[in-house]
Amino acid sequence: MTSPGVRVRHGALDDVPTVLRFWLDAAENTDRHDDAGKVVALIERDPEALLVAEIDGRVVGTLIAGWDGWRAHLYRLAVDPAHRRTGIGSLLIRAAEERFRKFGAFRADAMVLHDNTLAHHAWASAGYAMQTDCARWVRGLA
Repeated sequence: MTSPGVRVRHGALDDVPTVLRFWLDAAENTDRHDDAGKVVALIERDPEALLVAEIDGRVVGTLIAGWDGWRAHLYRLAVDPAHRRTGIGSLLIRAAEERFRKFGAFRADAMVLHDNTLAHHAWASAGYAMQTDCARWVRGLA
C-alpha cells in the first residue's frame, strides 16, 4: 500500500527547523545531539543527502542517504506515526538506493537501533538484513 500524493524531494536549508521538530515526533531515540548547525552542514556539504517525503507540503518522512565516495549509508529513516505502514519508508529507501546507484555503489547499509523493532520490520521488508559478522565500534569525540 502506498500513500497517495507523496512527493520525495531533497531537503533544503529552509527545511531545517521543520525537520528537527519532525524528528522529535517521528524518530526513535532523538537524543543524538541534533541541532540546526549539523543539519545545515549536511545540506551544504551534500545538497541531495537529506530526503524528505511530504504530502500537501507537510513533512511525513525523512531519510539521510549519505555517500562518502566509498560507501552508501542510510540514517534517520523516520515516518510520521499517522502515516506508517503506508509505503512512505519504502519510497524513501528506493529514492536513496537510486541515488547510490548513480554513484556506482554496490551496497548500502542502514543504521538501525537494536531496540527499534518497528524499524527492523521496515528494513527487512525492504530487503535489508542485519549484518552479524561485524559490529560498529564507536568513541565519543566530546
